[in-house]
Amino acid sequence: MNTRLDKYDNSWYDPGRSAIVRFAWFFISVLFVQCSWNPLASLRIFLLRLFGAKIGNDVTIKPGVYIKYPWLLTIGNSVWIGENVWIDNLAPVTIADHVCISQGAYLLTGNHDYTKSTFDLMVKPIELKEGVWIGAKSIVCPGVTCQSHSVLSVGSVARFELAAYKIYSGNPAVEVKERVIKSS
Repeated sequence: MNTRLDKYDNSWYDPGRSAIVRFAWFFISVLFVQCSWNPLASLRIFLLRLFGAKIGNDVTIKPGVYIKYPWLLTIGNSVWIGENVWIDNLAPVTIADHVCISQGAYLLTGNHDYTKSTFDLMVKPIELKEGVWIGAKSIVCPGVTCQSHSVLSVGSVARFELAAYKIYSGNPAVEVKERVIKSS
């Protein structure tokens, strides 16, 4: 059997808002969130909240951030999201307090079932627990939970759960050492 993209059907998938709202978000996002000319994180946060994102206090969202569906996004307090982060949230993405997502990181909640000829869409949520650090150019795959204070180092790919207070590196990411946080 061969892949048959002409038989692909994701009509079961409901992004949770009407086509009109998705269309409006697309243009608002391109003009004011993804753009590099807007230096105001407060405007990005206001617009994300307007479209249903739940966002805590003291959050920084840098220019160039792409968020597919803000109504499926929850961000805690004191979170930093770097330039050109891509949150492809076809399913809920939950980011707890004190999380840092570095430049160019990719949170990916959707994928395809390559074992089926119809290449079916699969979606799973992502959860980043308190104190997590996702390094620059790293990828967090569908269904992954990064436990408290885990670290995904630069350019790594998290395909499975990251344990609390552990540092991961590589593709696929493997544990390389324990994270020890010294008091200030």
